[in-house]
Amino acid sequence: MKAAFVVFDRMTSLDFIGFYDPVTRLKSMKIMDDFEWRICATTQHVVDDRGLRIEADAIAEPLSSYDMLFVPGGFGTRSLQHDRSFVDWLRTASSARLKVSVCTGALLLGAVGFLRGKRATTHPSALKELEQYCRAVVPDRVVDEGDIITAGGVSSAIDAGLHLVQRLAGPDARVRIATQMDYPYKWNA
Repeated sequence: MKAAFVVFDRMTSLDFIGFYDPVTRLKSMKIMDDFEWRICATTQHVVDDRGLRIEADAIAEPLSSYDMLFVPGGFGTRSLQHDRSFVDWLRTASSARLKVSVCTGALLLGAVGFLRGKRATTHPSALKELEQYCRAVVPDRVVDEGDIITAGGVSSAIDAGLHLVQRLAGPDARVRIATQMDYPYKWNA
């Protein structure tokens, strides 16, 4: 599986890292040797909402070769959902069989049209704003609609990552990775 981790200015880094950490352990813990990823952006460097700089691996390249698209949230989503160039770039991932967002990253998936007819969630402060993009807004930590997974606010990024680990590699992999992360939160999977 080849994953595109999208980053952009004014994103919330924990949205990104909270998902990235458990998911990339699929490779580092030798659970899925064929899992690979790239950090994708429209610019070489991005700066999160607190000043952390992140360097992209792939700059403004089409996202059509990826199996999974991941989009974090943050204050930058509020303007990017209306930025035709950025939305068109994300749309190049339409063939990705799995699209995932954390927090207000759902607004970006919605602006592209990926949430049409789906249930979705986002940060509690943006639930109303998300309504225009999906069939139903659900205030859950993780909402799985098959080809689309959305997660609530910042801390739900880890939950979304572990949920995806379970989908890709089974419940034993989720438990193994959560244990390695010393993640105590338990949920019904």
